[in-house]
Amino acid sequence: MACKVEDSTDFDDQFLTCPVCMLHFQDPKVLPCLHTFCKKCLEEWATKQQPLECPTCRTQVSLPDQGVNGLRTNFYVNKLLDFATAKKGTEPGVPCQVCEGGQGEAKSWCTDCAVLLCESCTTMHHKIPGTRDHELVSQEVMKANEGVDRFQRKRHCHKHKNQELVFYCESCNALVCTACTVIDHRPGKKHNPAEIATVAQKKKETLQELLQGIDPRLKEIQQSIDEVDKKMSKLIPSKDAATTQAKAYFRQLVDLLQNREKEILGQIDEQCRVDGKALQTKKEAIEFELAGLTSAQTFCQQAVEHGSDVHILEVGNQVQTRVETLLAKQLDLESNWSEFQFVENTVVATFEGRAKILGGLKTDVDVSKCKVVIKPPVQGFRCFAELTTMDKSGSMCFTNSKAVKATLQRPYSEYTWDTKNIQAQVQMKSGGVWEISYVPKFTGKHWLEVKVNNQQVAGSPFRVNVQSRDIPVLTIGKEGSGVGELKQPLGVTVDEDGNIAVVDQGNKRVQIFDADNGQSLKCFPADKNKLFGIVADSNGNVVVTSMGPNLHGVKCYSKEGELLNTLKPDCIKHLLGVAVLKDGRMVVADKQQKSCLLLQPDGSLIREIGKGQLQEPWFIAVDESRELFFVTDFAAHKVFVYDLEGEFKFSFSEKGQDEGQFQGPSGITLDRAGNVIVVNWDDGRMQVFGPDGSFIRTVVTVNGGAPYGIVLTPDGYIAVACFMRHCVEMYRYC
Repeated sequence: MACKVEDSTDFDDQFLTCPVCMLHFQDPKVLPCLHTFCKKCLEEWATKQQPLECPTCRTQVSLPDQGVNGLRTNFYVNKLLDFATAKKGTEPGVPCQVCEGGQGEAKSWCTDCAVLLCESCTTMHHKIPGTRDHELVSQEVMKANEGVDRFQRKRHCHKHKNQELVFYCESCNALVCTACTVIDHRPGKKHNPAEIATVAQKKKETLQELLQGIDPRLKEIQQSIDEVDKKMSKLIPSKDAATTQAKAYFRQLVDLLQNREKEILGQIDEQCRVDGKALQTKKEAIEFELAGLTSAQTFCQQAVEHGSDVHILEVGNQVQTRVETLLAKQLDLESNWSEFQFVENTVVATFEGRAKILGGLKTDVDVSKCKVVIKPPVQGFRCFAELTTMDKSGSMCFTNSKAVKATLQRPYSEYTWDTKNIQAQVQMKSGGVWEISYVPKFTGKHWLEVKVNNQQVAGSPFRVNVQSRDIPVLTIGKEGSGVGELKQPLGVTVDEDGNIAVVDQGNKRVQIFDADNGQSLKCFPADKNKLFGIVADSNGNVVVTSMGPNLHGVKCYSKEGELLNTLKPDCIKHLLGVAVLKDGRMVVADKQQKSCLLLQPDGSLIREIGKGQLQEPWFIAVDESRELFFVTDFAAHKVFVYDLEGEFKFSFSEKGQDEGQFQGPSGITLDRAGNVIVVNWDDGRMQVFGPDGSFIRTVVTVNGGAPYGIVLTPDGYIAVACFMRHCVEMYRYC
């Protein structure tokens, strides 16, 4: 469904086409993200991936226990498909779908059976007892494009097949028929069936209020899109101008290098010429001396070997003087020349590094204003930091992916030879926000260097201390009553802003901490009695349970700490854990009654669950996609699983110290895949179980802290309220 329908008679074929098979919808099913697909298409899609993702928006979907069949049917699309079929029936020659044209052309449409009928079959339809009350739409009405709202298939009870669904049981959140109100949903303490029209009108009013808020938001978004379009129109001219400037700049650099090359080559040629001339002169001088000495040698040798005594006496003195003079002469036989070489004043490797900073892309990013938030790193896990690029005014701004670089540096250690830096991966999350990820191999001190346009951002390199998985990456609070201090914390949850909200029982208050650095953000008094459970609802409010001699109730606070509501119905006796559904209903654990209670948003009882099975229920986690909730039973050393109708589904584990066994299970939470995470109060083991209760792994052992509540943060850490250590410890989960 990609097309918006302005009114019930204005729709196109695309609106009725499944985005997967590209055919008209067959049994259309709606995902929680409100995208519609054929039932068969979703079933095939679900076999290809787990967990299931919406084929359109990629939102992860946890299917109910019934699988795709348990998803809601898009009855509006069905109505439009029926209308399209009926409209086609107004065309000449369309056969009756009952007698297959044996009695004539289609003349009417049965809204109950969703078939076209000829005139004869229409008459018979009115006579048969089972169909005489069916609503028929005539050919004239269909031709006039009227009565599209009458093309609504009537819903019948799955238990009483001949009964139409005409009531809505608010306690069970279910459509029921008249027979159901007499048998299974009789009005009383546990059930309150009301006419569909009455309940639907209230829901329409609620949705209408939501619709009123959509148009201003759509206008705001459209204005933003228009602004983006304006900037996009400048994108290509900006690229062309920057490209021209870059090419001119690097041409100049190339020209400089080429000119320098010519200059150096010229120096080499000149040096070769000068040295050659000097060596030639030297050679000639030596050759002259050589010639004189050789001539004297020849003359002297001839006189000695062939001269007569008279001849020897006549020239002997002259020869002697000449030879002695030549031999005594000081000759410079050294050339005084050494081989010349080219010298790399700047080595290529160094220049390569410097070349990387030649030129750059000037954006609005001011590295002194950029912000980096580092998530606590754990050895062997993919760890994250978040960079926000800012301009001079401190506003978020864009830059390109190649401009952002990050490197994890590990100082040299004598205990390891592996000192290689890790090039971190950088990925844009949104305009101006970058996710930096890396996987450290070792524990200990590291440095994370973050650069934008080859400039260090403010504070870089950042010191990061990589912990092992058994050590908390962050400890929030310490014993005391001051700001940021805790005393006997019990329940813990994550609010809508991703912060950690803690039941500070000893100080009778709720305190909220920054999940990234553990800094206290705010605190507010909650109750004079003992506090226990805490959860954030879908509206961003904080719901707290308290127990004491005069009050065992539920209080709802705004995120600013303002008390909004106090619920103290007679049905509750001794509350512990609490979970809130998206529609405002609550599931609470009642220790005294040894059961769980499903309550309306006003605190009235819908039903009691687990009576006779539970011994000491503590904490609760809800999987709304499967309409199940999980409760830890401290005394039975088990986790019990029920559906929201109150039916027991299964339980898992037993008492023991082995893997998959419990020693006083306390806190419980779920991950995105529906896996169940449970911590033992007695021995501190935090274990993970599959959606069916099968043991998967042990996450960590929380030693000596008496862990109570736990919660999984959106970025993959588990916060544990440590009662005895007066703190909240955070461990890496995924």
